[in-house]
Amino acid sequence: MVGGFVNGLTGTGYALISLGFWLQAMPPSTAAPLVALCSVCGHAQALPSIWRGVRWPRLWPFLLAGLIGVPLGTLLLEHVHVQPLKVGLGLFLILYSAWMAFVRYPPRVRRGGRLADAAVGLTGGVMGGMASLSGPAPIIWVQLRGWGKDEQRGVLQPYNMTILFTALVSAGVAGFLDRSYLIWAAISVPVSLTGTRLGLLLYRRVNDAAFRRLVLILLTLSGVTLIASALR
Repeated sequence: MVGGFVNGLTGTGYALISLGFWLQAMPPSTAAPLVALCSVCGHAQALPSIWRGVRWPRLWPFLLAGLIGVPLGTLLLEHVHVQPLKVGLGLFLILYSAWMAFVRYPPRVRRGGRLADAAVGLTGGVMGGMASLSGPAPIIWVQLRGWGKDEQRGVLQPYNMTILFTALVSAGVAGFLDRSYLIWAAISVPVSLTGTRLGLLLYRRVNDAAFRRLVLILLTLSGVTLIASALR
């Protein structure tokens, strides 16, 4: 429910919130596809509420490049040490959030166009395939673009839903969706959807400035979680 709430409120962050709980009760081979399933269901539930913020010409570069990045990240998994990657990314998220919280006029990136958006989508896809970390790159980028909360959600929600659905299909092909997984899914999906609905109710009540602060808090917590999981 906590993961669903954060997902409904910000459009991302389900894995970084829920895995801290679930890895205490189940193996990663079950937890990872369970995150993907609950996230996809939550995104599907939230999508009608944020549909007006979707701009397809803006979204497609993220999506196409992200889908290319997922298998590349999976191939790199055998050659990359994930623990140092988590520590480095966690420190970056914490420092970025602290800087953005204290600057009076946040920077705005207006150059690069769709090519730059595609590069960020590719980065998120690679990180998703390599370490289930597809969210941080596009979250930071849409903030630097200076888009409003509906525009940000209009990219993050469909992007994360597509990347995680791809990961779920990959888990099914690999044979991870066994009987134990289905039992956990039957328990988790309904309460996750309840949390998503509560997050959406709060999302409608916050303005752009409050939404930006909430995302920075989420990024900070994500950074702390990544470092803690890497040092265990």
